[in-house]
Amino acid sequence: MISKLYSVIVATVTWTYVAPTRQRGQVKNVRIVAAAALTIVAASGPAAGESQGWVSLFNGKDLAGWVPKITGYDLGDNFGDTFRVEDGVLKVAYDAYDAFDGRFGHLFYAESFSNYVLRIEYRFVGTQVPGGPDWAFRNSGIMIHGQPAETMQRDADFPASIEVQLLGGDGTAQRPTVNLCTPGTHVVMNGELVTRHCTSSSSKTYHGDQWVMVEVEVRGNAVVRHLIDGEVVLEYSEPQLDESDPVARQLVASDGIMLSGGSISLQSESHPVEFRKVELRRLR
Repeated sequence: MISKLYSVIVATVTWTYVAPTRQRGQVKNVRIVAAAALTIVAASGPAAGESQGWVSLFNGKDLAGWVPKITGYDLGDNFGDTFRVEDGVLKVAYDAYDAFDGRFGHLFYAESFSNYVLRIEYRFVGTQVPGGPDWAFRNSGIMIHGQPAETMQRDADFPASIEVQLLGGDGTAQRPTVNLCTPGTHVVMNGELVTRHCTSSSSKTYHGDQWVMVEVEVRGNAVVRHLIDGEVVLEYSEPQLDESDPVARQLVASDGIMLSGGSISLQSESHPVEFRKVELRRLR
């Protein structure tokens, strides 16, 4: 909206500038008027937290707009302050845990989305909590096209969803990130239905505690792309529910098999992880 109004103002200023008088004082006055007009437009433009269409889903202060669901606990019960905000960073922490005990968690955003680009900056820190599964070492995820948080059973580990799996390196081995995992779901790649649980991306490995910026381009049921540094490292289409999964089967009965939208959530899988950007840009 700002860009369109800006074009109108520029056009008006340009027309006035080329008028026959061309006096220095007159040109200066025109510039002052244009600057004032642009200030008014900006004040009535996008809300704070939005820049060129990007909206921050995380306000940097608290968990407003988000709700936790941890295995074995009711929706909204943030056991052990697992999900917290400190120093402007959204953290997944386990200092209140003696052992993990299968307490997988997901922090759900309150709104569902269908066509968008999600941009997240994350990093793994510290050590895995005792009792966490081996495969969950430096492992977290972004769940998209997920079931509503309120439909998850109390003892459920994961929502039926498409998982953008986030992995950190162990300092030695190759371990790509922004992979695909499919709890209760399937996707199509190269015209074929993919039923395996996880598929690796072509990304490089990120060792240590460095921040990593990723994007997920989601176009309803048509296509999903995982990107790092603007490069597509994984692409698939036709996300859908797996009718062999009991939870997914119930969702199919009410909503149909194809997934064109759903919840977004951030995972807690036993290794501390931090997020300092969670931004979304809607697509038409």
